[in-house]
Amino acid sequence: MTPRYDVLTIHPEIVSAPLRLSVIGRGTASGAIELGVHDIRAFAQDRHRTVDDAPFGGGPGMVLKVDVVGAALAAVRREHTHVILMTAAGRPFDQATARRLAALPHLVFVCGHYEGIDARIETLVDEELSLGDFVLTGGELAAAAMIDAVARLIPGVLGNEASPLDESHADGLLEYPQYTRPQVWNDLAVPEVLLSGNHARIAAWRREQALLRTQARRPDLWGKRGPR
Repeated sequence: MTPRYDVLTIHPEIVSAPLRLSVIGRGTASGAIELGVHDIRAFAQDRHRTVDDAPFGGGPGMVLKVDVVGAALAAVRREHTHVILMTAAGRPFDQATARRLAALPHLVFVCGHYEGIDARIETLVDEELSLGDFVLTGGELAAAAMIDAVARLIPGVLGNEASPLDESHADGLLEYPQYTRPQVWNDLAVPEVLLSGNHARIAAWRREQALLRTQARRPDLWGKRGPR
């Protein structure tokens, strides 16, 4: 079954534009993955295509309506659909989450907007995720970022199938430094070990550099590793 990712949003162009380009765009064109971006307004019941309303109890802003989102979800849901709500209150997305989601056949991302969502929408989803501890105008950019992180783990999307296995966060570490030509630039030379042709020495150096980088740049990640 080809993995499929659907996005429910009131601003389809925000999601569609980045996902049409580069690796994810090529993955879609090759048939390795399927993408669908759906305008929630198409599922509104009135002639004005209303998707939001003022909150009960008063307060600023507008709230996304549960009946409209429910209809949109019903239209795209399949037998094995996993629904994700984009919300600043969700659990932070990370590489382990990307790997878990990459094993699922159909993901639907629900993008909130305006002041918030009707809380009853939470009963329609399987989990709530956040891109980080900050607030975006809407969930569209977060959904696009998560789809990128998940889809690149699907066989056939990346040109080199080994790429996801040897990069930052693949083993709880940051990736080792990479170099290419020119060999010397502004008196900065490529480390000699990378020119040695000794694959065992290169592998050991890269592992050491990944450990050092993680310890120096991301002590939070380093602290999670424990003794190894």
